[in-house]
This record gives sequence, C-alpha cells and structure tokens, in this order.
Amino acid sequence: MNRIITLLFVLPGFIFSQEVPTTKAASEKNTDKFKQMYDLMATPNMYRTASGAPGPEYYQQQADYKMDIELDDKNTKLYGQETITYTNNAKESLDYLWVQLDQNQNSRKSLSPLVENRKTDPAMGVQGFSRKYLEEDFDGGFIIEYVKDALGKPMKYIVNQTMMRIELVTPLKHKEKISFSIKWWYNINNYTIDGGRSGYEHFEKDGNNLYVLAQFFPRMAVYNDVEGWQNMQFWGSGEFALPFGNYEVNITVPADHILEATGSLINRGEVFTPAQLARYALAEKTFDKPIMIVTQAEAEAAEKGFSDKKKTWKFKAENVRDFGISTSRKFIYDAMAVQLDSRTTMAISLYPKEGNPLWEEYSTRMVAHTLKSYSKYTFDYPYPKAISINARDQGMEYPMICWNFGRPDETGKYSDQTKYGMLGVICHEVGHNFFPMIVNSDERQWTWMDEGLNSFMEYLAESTFELNFPTRRGPAKNIVPYMSGDQKGLEPIMTNSESIRQFGNNAYGKPATALNILRETIMGHELFDYAFKTYSNRWKFKHPTPEDFFRTMEDASAVDLDWFWRGWFYTTDATDIGIKEVKKYFVSNEPSKEVAEFLKTRRRRDSNPGKMVYMIADGSEDYKPEMNKPFKISDYKDLDEYVTANFTPEERAKLNEPKYFYQVTFDKPGGLVMPIIVELIYEDGTTETQKFPAQIWRMNDKEVTRTFATQKAIVKIQLDPKLETADIDTTNNTWPKEEVKSKFD
Repeated sequence: MNRIITLLFVLPGFIFSQEVPTTKAASEKNTDKFKQMYDLMATPNMYRTASGAPGPEYYQQQADYKMDIELDDKNTKLYGQETITYTNNAKESLDYLWVQLDQNQNSRKSLSPLVENRKTDPAMGVQGFSRKYLEEDFDGGFIIEYVKDALGKPMKYIVNQTMMRIELVTPLKHKEKISFSIKWWYNINNYTIDGGRSGYEHFEKDGNNLYVLAQFFPRMAVYNDVEGWQNMQFWGSGEFALPFGNYEVNITVPADHILEATGSLINRGEVFTPAQLARYALAEKTFDKPIMIVTQAEAEAAEKGFSDKKKTWKFKAENVRDFGISTSRKFIYDAMAVQLDSRTTMAISLYPKEGNPLWEEYSTRMVAHTLKSYSKYTFDYPYPKAISINARDQGMEYPMICWNFGRPDETGKYSDQTKYGMLGVICHEVGHNFFPMIVNSDERQWTWMDEGLNSFMEYLAESTFELNFPTRRGPAKNIVPYMSGDQKGLEPIMTNSESIRQFGNNAYGKPATALNILRETIMGHELFDYAFKTYSNRWKFKHPTPEDFFRTMEDASAVDLDWFWRGWFYTTDATDIGIKEVKKYFVSNEPSKEVAEFLKTRRRRDSNPGKMVYMIADGSEDYKPEMNKPFKISDYKDLDEYVTANFTPEERAKLNEPKYFYQVTFDKPGGLVMPIIVELIYEDGTTETQKFPAQIWRMNDKEVTRTFATQKAIVKIQLDPKLETADIDTTNNTWPKEEVKSKFD
C-alpha cells in the first residue's frame, strides 16, 4: 500500500512542507519501536486490570502450616512432620494438589545434573577428580514416610522429581479447605562440598556445624489465574513460587545451640538465659547500635561442648510465603531496634567468631539501614524482625532471615573487597524481604522480577549507607560490557530463569540498570518514585506478573514506556548514539542558489513572501568568509524592520538574539531508542546540557537533526556526558571527533 511522508523544511520563522509518496510492501512488518505492547502483554481481565492493579475478581490461595522439626546434629539429618491446611479461593474446583519437593534436587535420582553440559577438564585436583569420577554422589532427597488426610487415612500421591501430586477423593470447591499431614526426613548436605542454597558448613577445628536450613519441608505450589498450578520442576536456577500462609513451627535442636528462624519466637524465656533475656529487652529499646545478646565468649564456651540434651524453639509467623531456620552452637547474636515511620522492628545478626570483627561492626547496622531505605521507597517493613546469618559462600533469602558470605582472615584482617562484598550481600538478601517475600512474584518463571528490582533497590540503599560505596549494579556504565557483548551469548531479560546464560548480568544487572535509567534520566525521581511505590503497595502480599509492573509504572506516572519495556526487556539491543555531522549556519539577506530553486517550486506558508531571512551553511557554495561573524538583528534590514514594527521596545529587549547557529545530525548505530543528552561546551569554558526525549526517534530510527541557536560559540559537543544511557561506544559521542579510547575499555 502507499503511504505519505511529510518532509518539513525549516527556515527562521517559516515552514515548508512536501508530501512524498512511498511504497510499502504488503508483507512488511510493523517494526515501529514506539508501537504499544498489545502484541507482547497478556490481555487485561477481571483478575488483573489494564491499569496494572489487582482486579475485582483477583484471588490467591492460602497454605497454613503446623510443623514439628528435629535436627540430628551428629548424623546431619533433619526430621519433620507437618499439617497443611489449604484454602481454595479460586472459583473453580481443584481435583488434585501440587506440593514442591525442592530438596529432591539433591537426590541421586535427580535429573538436574543431567541437563548440564560437562566437558573434560584438562587438569583437575585429586580431590575434585575423586569426587567427580570415583565417589558416589550425595543423596539428599526427601524420604516421604506418609501422606495422610485429616482422619489419618493414607492419601494417594505420586512424586515427579521435585513435585508431588496429591490426589483428592472429591474436588476441593471454592472457599473450601482441606487439611492433610506429611512426614519426612532427609540427609542434610554439606553445601560447601555438595553445593546448594542451604545445608550445613562444617568447622574442622572445633568439629561444629553451622546450619542454614531452607526448602526443608514439602511446600505447597502456587495456583493462580495466570499459570493454574505453577508446577515447573526445580532445576536449580529458577527459585520459588509460593503462596502466603500462617506458620506454627517447633524446632528441636541440641540444647547448646542458638537458633533463629522466620516468625516470632514465642518461648524466649525457655531458650535464653536470664542474662540474654535482659540484653534482648535492652536491644528492643536501643536504636543507635547493636546490643550483644549472646557474646563471643559465650559462643566460644558453647562450641567446646556437645550437649546430649535437647531444646525446642517455638515460632509463629503470619502472612509469610516460606520459612527458614539457622542454628549452631557457634553463634554470636546481636540485635538493635529500627524505627520506621509507622512501626518498630528488629535488626538481628548471628555469626560465628570467624566472622569477627567484621560482622560485629557492620552486619546489624546494614540490616537496619536496608530496612529504612527500602521502606522509604515502598512500604514500612511489616514483619517483626530481619535476620542476617553469616554462612560461608552463601547469599540466600527467606522471610525475615537470610544467609550471607564474608569473613576476615584468621588474624581478623580483611580487605575492602571483603568488607563491601559482605555489606552488599547483606543489603541485597535483607532487601529480598520486600521482593519477592512480600511483593510475591514468580521466581520460578521470572528471575528479574525479584533479583532485578531488588538489585536496583540495593543500589539506592548502598548509595546512602556510605559515600562512594563501590556498588556493582545500577549505574548505567556498569552494564556496558555485557550489553556490548556477542549477541549470540545474550538473551532478553524476559527469558525464563532456566534459560539464562549470564545470570548475574541478565537477571540482576540489566534490569537494575534499566530501572535506574528510568528514575534518573527518563521519568525523574518524583514520577518514578510515586509509580514504584504504587506498584509495591498494590502488590504487597500478592502475586504480580511482569505486565502488572509495566502497566502500573505507566498508569501512575502518565509516562508512555512501551518503547522502553520493549527495547530493554524484550530484546538484546544496545544503546549507541553518535554525532554524525555538525554544520554551522550564518544568516543572510540573500538566498542561496539551493534555497532560490526550492522557493520557485514550492508553496511558501508566509503572508509576506517578499521579506525573508536565509540560512547559509559554512562551506557551501554560497558561503562567503565575511559571513563568519555573530548574528545581529540590526544587520538584517527586513528582519530589523519586522521586529521594530511588531514589538515594543520593552518586548524587543526580551527577545532572544542568538549569535550562532549549529545544525547537528545524530545517528543511532545501536538498536535501542533512548533520550539524546547533549552537552554544549562554549569557548569561554561554560557548558549547557539539553535532553531530547526518546520520542525524537519516532519518525526516523536511523538519524535525527536538531539546530542549536546559541549566544556563545560552541567549541565542543559531548553526548551523554555523565554516562547515563549505557552507550556501548563513546568514541562517536564528541564533536570535533576525538581520537580517544572508550571510557569503558
């Protein structure tokens, strides 16, 4: 079909137009980067509205747990029995239930190791060779002893790898509840040897174990309006999708252990000494520094003995999606109160002596700072506490509790890299309480919805914790090496968790950078912060999808961002904007030959065609050296007469009188459309920055042109001077062109 392109020719005070017919092949696809995302996003409905908010028919299931857990420290086994009460809030009936058995990834029958490419290493350590080829694999999968209904009768079930289907005798109807019990046990993995997100760390010198226990119980899968049952297998990368519920958990461990877990400890008087109780009471009133609850001296004394007695710690947690436990006789324990706008909560750290002096100095302070920072941009942290556990080589999160790496050497010394690595992981993992523990996205499907959003929030928190904090993710320039890489090794952010090759860059770094660019360069703090807070509050304690986030950010800001989501999240395009050409123009009373010919053949939109001002390009055929002088109205008779006749002296004094005119053509070798940020550097050393919205590319995705009328002569033009757009090639960002090395090399 034919289409019409209107070409605009601009002279000072006049506009000329020409309609040029072009032919568009019928098979050509709409590649407009500003088209709305109806082709990519799910259709809004009564469950999830077009505004990005939960709809009037939105629902979510509830899973409540009562558990008795016992740790066999000598044999590193965990035993458990649970009663799950499941409420069906969906309008449809359910014929069966799906339960997650993520611990089965550690089973010898697990398929997870079989889906990985493994080449022969040219050289291997003796221990590594033995483990890979000679030794039997660790077997840590669930041993299910029974599944029974509320009357104690066996229920029919089938285990498919990391998922268990429980069949119901009668369908579970809308608003009905069902209770059933599961008994199980498993061998706990030494995660420093066998890997894993939880398990135990063994300390050879004193013979103790430090346990970080998660995915330790059969957990209900999510059933919702988007996936039905989210029963995708746990292959290792995609984390967890879980419903909210209430927990009552009794945990029995050796009597000399110190333990923390998700929820409120309801029998503190039975498990703490009187001195520890008094210290905790003081910590609840202390807001400026951590208070030692269990001292290093007490921890060192405890780790020398191995009690045969037991102690049961009892916890209750409301409206959480998961449960985590950490226990050891090696633990030092400190805590402090944190005042938020509407409530008080507790920041807590547990760590072995091997973590000091680093952990005693910094951990709980970072926990407190993280809670304050995240609450500022989202909602006040609603839970009674947030706990940071020091565990070697770990960085993993659960409601109210997380495990974090970072220790000094044996002499207590540590580098800045160790310090800031520890602080960064604590901030990140504590921050996960907000995303996804409360704003409960589907990690099994979309890693970026928790890791990316959380990495962005981590960047904001780190930047206010300490001046010049060496943050890893967030600043646009940090993502350039990834986005400029070989396209064959990249995939869009909107890729399922199990198919991402560069996990950290794709799911953490790039979305964090995208959000930072939205806040700093495209939307501004006020609009972004309001929209982000709206999303966080709309979807706290609910299950959002990517569309819910995208739509809310637009709905609450009145900023059309479809072009941004499309480019940054659905493609692997990169930013590369350059200066193609700069022309200097001079004003003339006489038309150039080019303009004269143009005026003969085209209708001029001007009521006074006899009086015009003409622009002559430096270096053109009609350019004369005497033109090379600053523009002045009085030098041009027709223009001076027009100004005198139409403006009072007072009005004339307010008129702009630019002295120099520069036409700049920008090209875009990169695929992403982004704002053009231009810094003009004048001959007197002063600068001026102008920013053109990304929509400037809407009519031409290859190049665009702007004319700058200035009071002072320009000696240099610099694109993206503060490196805000993740431009992968800065060698084309200056005029005159500089033979300089890229700032990212």
